[in-house]
Amino acid sequence: MTGIDSVQLQQVIVHKVGNPTRGEELKLSPHTLTLNDPIVQGLLTRYFLSPFNDLEHHHFTHLSDLDLNEIYRYVTAIFRDPATLAEQSHLIARFLYSKSTHVKVKEGELYVALFDECPFDGDYLPAIGIFKSESKETFLKVFPHGQGWEVIHEEGIDIRKLDKGCLIFKTAQAEGYKVCLVDSTNKQQDTQYWVKDFLQVIPYADSYHNTHQYMDLCKDFIKNEYPEKFDVAKSDQIDLMNKSMDYFKNKEQFSETEFTEEVLFHPEIKDSFMEYKKHYENAREYELGNDFDIHGAAVQKQSKMFKSILKLDKNFHVYIHGRRDLIEKGYDEMTQKKYYKLFFDEEK
Repeated sequence: MTGIDSVQLQQVIVHKVGNPTRGEELKLSPHTLTLNDPIVQGLLTRYFLSPFNDLEHHHFTHLSDLDLNEIYRYVTAIFRDPATLAEQSHLIARFLYSKSTHVKVKEGELYVALFDECPFDGDYLPAIGIFKSESKETFLKVFPHGQGWEVIHEEGIDIRKLDKGCLIFKTAQAEGYKVCLVDSTNKQQDTQYWVKDFLQVIPYADSYHNTHQYMDLCKDFIKNEYPEKFDVAKSDQIDLMNKSMDYFKNKEQFSETEFTEEVLFHPEIKDSFMEYKKHYENAREYELGNDFDIHGAAVQKQSKMFKSILKLDKNFHVYIHGRRDLIEKGYDEMTQKKYYKLFFDEEK
């Protein structure tokens, strides 16, 4: 998130939340932190807010009634009366503790914070942050001792990395607010307790989400399913990856029918892709759009993940940007090694 220099951190409270299946405790703090030091206040604000992508929005949900979503109910109470932050944070911590039963869930500090003047969609809004730090780093501390110096080690939090976070903006309450997420640890499906079990949020089906997720689907299909089903060379994977990226870069509107015809082309590959899409949607419990506006920022972010490098042992890295027809693969009986021929007009 950018433009956070004007954000006001008004209140923050810290609790310790363990994993009950390992006998770890839940330790609740009775009071919010004292924020007299402006340096500490600034460091906390940057630690909490810097990792967020404020273009990717989620919202709270529930199968039967939104008011039955626990976190939605607790943050609504805080927005209504900020003086209840400590009280509501106890309920948030207890609920997180009850959901922290997976073997891979680590003990950590839970922060609940209230902000004002948070930049969002051209406005400045109140926001509530729920953050959890699970990873600890070892730091060296140098201090004077007599005429010399001594060094000891201390364990603490690396403020350059937020493990888990949720930032709820005070807008669109009836739809479940606008929510931004960070979850940099335990990304496997069976350990996404932070998103699915604790927060119970789903993405807004907007152009950013559809573009980002559809490109992620394409990348996963080309990387995993395509070579397994069709026994293609790495250069063919890269070629299809480049064609997919070119489609999103050069079009303003996405059409699934057009995409499958122009990029996937072969009926067998199209059928395999559509089947893979069904599994992708079922695993994430949401449907991707078939036709939507392509979001430029989502394309730019995903472009970093579309690799076009052909790695040959440890000797060569070949960057392929197009023209698969100018690459020829073969096998040399004399050296008993595979080879590629690259046809070109001039060196640069």
